[in-house]
Amino acid sequence: MIGLIGAMSVEVEALMAKLDDRKETKIGMDTFVSGRLFGKDAVLSVCGPGKINAALCAQSMILHFKPEWVLNLGVAGAGETGVSIGDMVVATAAVQHDVDTSPIGDPVGMVSKINLIEIPCDEALRVKLVKAASAVEGVKVHEGVIATGDQFIHDGGVRSRINGLFRAKAVEMEGGAVAQACYMHGVPCGVLRSISDQADGHSDMDYPTFTSLAAAHSQRVVELLLSE
Repeated sequence: MIGLIGAMSVEVEALMAKLDDRKETKIGMDTFVSGRLFGKDAVLSVCGPGKINAALCAQSMILHFKPEWVLNLGVAGAGETGVSIGDMVVATAAVQHDVDTSPIGDPVGMVSKINLIEIPCDEALRVKLVKAASAVEGVKVHEGVIATGDQFIHDGGVRSRINGLFRAKAVEMEGGAVAQACYMHGVPCGVLRSISDQADGHSDMDYPTFTSLAAAHSQRVVELLLSE
């Protein structure tokens, strides 16, 4: 079984609609929908925005369904000027840009307990994601760090700071938390993001306009990934 987590319904609803033999399981405030997706056993959930929501959802999924791997998919803001609306980013690693214990001597972004700044994504899954994303017509694919924090980034200066610290290709609110939960449980993890806005002063205008298109791109990648 494989696990798919999106923050919002728009990010996974098209995939949920394609599930055969659907079964819903409620754990806490999260609903998990399992069944057959493109011939594979799968479980999907909408975690809600933010790191704690994402981590709790990922942990419940891991403990109850025991997936072979977990993919966090959805939309994100661009992390740098070379990444544009409609592009896709496949994470090599995830960071949590709002973690900062530097006043006591730690590097900015180091996550305590696992003592990592960059939480690695599974290499084999990354290669497959890049191959699938590259097959989506008209989409440019980037590989690199995806930065997570409990903030919707809509300021060019903040985006530049995050990129300067972590070389982030995309900024969002869940991937680093899902990656941490998976890392702590020894489950392979991937993070896939389709760019819906530039994470600058125009994000409030770009995001509603391009979210559905960006979500459709990431869901198409999952279809290609599972159908191979």
